[in-house]
Amino acid sequence: MPVPEERAAAAIAQACVALRRRKAVEEGAHASLVAALDRALTNQGTEIQEKMESLQQELSQSYKTQAHVSEQLVVEMQTAQALRAQLAEKDALVLEIQHELSSARARISQLEKDFEAKENAVLVLVEELTQLKLRVKELESSLQAIEAENNMLVDRWMTQKMQDADRLNEANAMYADMMERCKINSLAELAKLQVDGIVRHSEAGAESYMTLGAPSKVRHTLRAHDKGGCAAIIFEHSSDTLLTAGHDGIVKFWDTQRGGTPTKTLTGALGSVLDLALTPENNMVLGGCSDHKLYLWDSRSGRVKHVLTGHTEKVTSVDISNVRAASTASDRTIKTWDLQTGYSLHTMIFHSNCNSLCISSDGAAICSGHTDGILRFWDTRTGKLAKELTAHEPQAITSVSLSRSGLTVLTSGKDNVLKLFDVRSLELKATFRGPGYTVATSLSRSCLSRDENYVAAGSGDGSVCIWNRRSWEVESVLKGGHGSAVVACAWSPASKSLASADRNGVVCVWE
Repeated sequence: MPVPEERAAAAIAQACVALRRRKAVEEGAHASLVAALDRALTNQGTEIQEKMESLQQELSQSYKTQAHVSEQLVVEMQTAQALRAQLAEKDALVLEIQHELSSARARISQLEKDFEAKENAVLVLVEELTQLKLRVKELESSLQAIEAENNMLVDRWMTQKMQDADRLNEANAMYADMMERCKINSLAELAKLQVDGIVRHSEAGAESYMTLGAPSKVRHTLRAHDKGGCAAIIFEHSSDTLLTAGHDGIVKFWDTQRGGTPTKTLTGALGSVLDLALTPENNMVLGGCSDHKLYLWDSRSGRVKHVLTGHTEKVTSVDISNVRAASTASDRTIKTWDLQTGYSLHTMIFHSNCNSLCISSDGAAICSGHTDGILRFWDTRTGKLAKELTAHEPQAITSVSLSRSGLTVLTSGKDNVLKLFDVRSLELKATFRGPGYTVATSLSRSCLSRDENYVAAGSGDGSVCIWNRRSWEVESVLKGGHGSAVVACAWSPASKSLASADRNGVVCVWE
C-alpha cells in the first residue's frame, strides 16, 4: 500500500496535467485577445519609450540651463560685490568732496573779504601813485635842470683839466730841457760825488728816480712759488719790497736788496692768487683769486680783513685807487668796491671778458682791456661805458698799465705788440715790437718804468724785453734768468730794479 506521500505526489501530478490541459484550452480560447493586448501594450510601450527619451532630453537641457544660470548667478554676485565696493568708495569720495567744498566755501568767503580789503588798499595806492607821479614830474624837471648844470660843470672841469694837463706838459718839457742842460754841464762832477756812480736829479719834496738806462743783469733769483708757478708780482709804493702771488694761494713779501727768504707771507686764499694791488699807504693788500673771490689782507698783521664776493668766475685783475678798488673776472663783469665795508658799489657788464684793468688815482675812471682787443673806459660814478678804442683787435688784450702821471696807458696783446695811448685824446703814441718777442699767456703783464722812459714785458722764450719809449726800439733783452715763459714784470718805484716772474715760480730781480 502506497504511503501517503506518494499518493500526494500522484495527486499533484494529476492536478498539474489537468492544469496544463486547462491552460492550453484557455490559451487557445484567449489567443486573439492576448495578441490584441500584446499589440496594444507594444504600441503603448513605444509611446512611453519615446516620451521617456523626450523627457530625458528635456532633463539634460534643463541641467545645462541650470548650470549656465548658476554661472551667470556667480558672475552677477561678483559684479554686485564689486559694485558695492565702488559704491562705498564713491560714498567716501562724496563725503571728502563735500568736506573740501565746505573748506573751499570758507576760503572763498575769506578771499572775498581779503579781496575787498585789497581793493580798498589798491584805491589808496592809486591815489598815492597819482600823487607820486606828480612828485616825479616835479623831480624830473629838477633833475633836468641839475643835469644841465652838471653837464656845464663837467665841461668846465674837463676844460680846466685839459688846460692843467697842457700846463703840466709845458712844465715837464721845460723841466726836461733844463735837466738835460744841467746834465750836460755837471754830469762828470755829479758822478764823482756819487759813491755808486749813479746820477740822480730831484726836485724839493719830490721822489727820486733813476736817470740811467735799463737794467742788464740778474741781482737776485728767488724761488718764490714752486707749486704751480707765479701769477702776479707788484712792488710796494716808494719801496723796494716786492710782493709775489702764485697758484699755491700764498702772497709773499721779499726784500729785493737782500734777496734770500720771504720777510712775510699772507695766507687764507682758497684758490690761485692771479693778481695783486696795494693801497697807497701799503697797509692793505688786495688779491684776486681763482675761487671767484677777492681777499683783502692787513699787510701788518697778515690777517684777512674782508672777503669780497660777487663774481661767478675766476678774478683775473684787481687795482686800487685812493678811494676805491676795482676788479674784473671771467664772468664778463667789472666791479667797484668800498674797501672799508667790503661792499660792491657798481657792476659793469659787457659781452667780452676783461683780462686786465687799471683805475685812475681819483677813482673816477677805469680802463679795461678785453678779449676782443678793445680798450674801454668806464665812468665809475655812473657805472657806464664812457668811450672805447681799438687796441689789438681781433687779438685779446693781456695787460693794461696806467702811467704814474695818469696821462698814458700801456697795453699788450696776443698779437705780440705793446701800445702806448694818450688817455685824453685816445691817440696812439707808440708801438713796440721785438724780434722773437711773444706773449706767453692771456694774463701776461707788462709795465712802464716809474720815469715812463722804458717799457718792459716778459716773453714766451724766457727772456725779458725792454723798449725805449722815445725811440720805440728794443733797448735790451734780458736772458739767462728764467727757464720758462715770463708771465709778469714790475718796476721798482724806489730804484731802477726790475722784477720778472715765470711759470715755474722763479722771480728774477734785475739791476
